[in-house]
Amino acid sequence: MAKIKVENSEITVIHEAGVDFISLTDMASVKENQARSADVIKNWLRTRYTLEFLGVWEQIHNPNFKVVEFDHFKSQAGLPSFVISVSEWVNKTNAIGLIVRKGKYGGTFAHPDIAFEFGTAVSVKFKLYLVLEYQRLKQDEKRQFSWSVKRELAKVNYHIHTQAIKDHLVPQLLSKEQINTIYANEADVLNVALFGITAGEWRRKNPHLEGNMRDHASMNELICLSNLENINSMLIQDNISQSSRIEKLNQLAITQMTILQNLKNNKLFNRTE
Repeated sequence: MAKIKVENSEITVIHEAGVDFISLTDMASVKENQARSADVIKNWLRTRYTLEFLGVWEQIHNPNFKVVEFDHFKSQAGLPSFVISVSEWVNKTNAIGLIVRKGKYGGTFAHPDIAFEFGTAVSVKFKLYLVLEYQRLKQDEKRQFSWSVKRELAKVNYHIHTQAIKDHLVPQLLSKEQINTIYANEADVLNVALFGITAGEWRRKNPHLEGNMRDHASMNELICLSNLENINSMLIQDNISQSSRIEKLNQLAITQMTILQNLKNNKLFNRTE
């Protein structure tokens, strides 16, 4: 669940089965008070234009949509006596564009295509701001996803790296404490090569920050770190001494970071704060 702010009002966005749904209940509360939001949605739903819009949308996106039931509702739309609820629409036509959720964070939710259309019932200005804020949400999610992928890549390579240490640097019959010390030293080989300081030095300099130095690394630094971990694993397997490796890794880090910093036209490599 996420929140977007549209004209100082919070609108809930939920994600189900790979699809976003925007809260019509929150949107309706902008037009009327929260107690009458359900009436706003019902009044919007009962119009012939809305039903035609929903029917066409469902026929495009939903192969299981019950067209016969839809035609029945459409024939009654506009009559003074015609009233329909979202639950009735969904249950009788097997619609997927609108959903109803119970509970504390429940309400009526709609696919973005439909939510944007409902936005017009609130106001044209509100609809335009809704579209902009939703687009901003998706851009933020895309940037976060890109960051997460790179962070996870670094974690995977870390496991490859530690396995190489275990296979080639850890003597037999060492205590767990001794093994952990070797792992920490090898991690600091990469830290010093790339960041210029050990993990302990970084922690002493940044006592107010959560996590570790890698959690606060830039996108470029994580990409470089991923490469260095792979290279260090190969150097370990070739029985290269630690002092030789750290010198070589530092030279590679300088070269790679210089190249990455010059790739200004590729947004993937820009630092995300």
